[in-house]
Amino acid sequence: MGAGGDGGSGPAGRGRERGQGQGQEEGEQRQGEQEQVRARGRRARLAEIFRFALVGGVNTGTFFGCYLLLHPWMPYFAAYSLAFLLSMVGSFFLNTYFTYRTRPTWKKFALFPLTNVTNYLVQSVGLYALVTWAGMDDRIAPLVAAVVAIPFTYLISQRILVPRGTGRGPGAAGPGSETDERQPSRLA
Repeated sequence: MGAGGDGGSGPAGRGRERGQGQGQEEGEQRQGEQEQVRARGRRARLAEIFRFALVGGVNTGTFFGCYLLLHPWMPYFAAYSLAFLLSMVGSFFLNTYFTYRTRPTWKKFALFPLTNVTNYLVQSVGLYALVTWAGMDDRIAPLVAAVVAIPFTYLISQRILVPRGTGRGPGAAGPGSETDERQPSRLA
């Protein structure tokens, strides 16, 4: 074969080899960038889960404190229900500002109780079963029932509080964008 005609020798062949090498390098660079984006997304998701757990701990403490204060004055289930409602309002604001870093709206506030319907049902059934059937102390049973409800509450609250099409990480489309209303939290 003549020079340049075989694709491997001569100036034209060497140019194609450089082009292929350059294309491969660009592909590897894009792949590396994509992996970095995925890693940032995983870190953002883990940070969000950590903040959710932290808010959950604060909320559980608030709930349990209210429950213990109300319990001497009313039946355990009434004290439980009132404490649950009081802590739900605090949970809404902590989750919007701190966990998901999004703005609270009246629509979200109206929908947020739906996150707690599942939570309330899981906890209520758990509370009843633990106190009535398992004979657990009615001062401790609400904590045990609350732990069981955590994964359900996370998934549902994220679905309601995080705007659609924003990606997984906080501020994915940027603060103030039309598709993302997540803002840096004043609490963080």
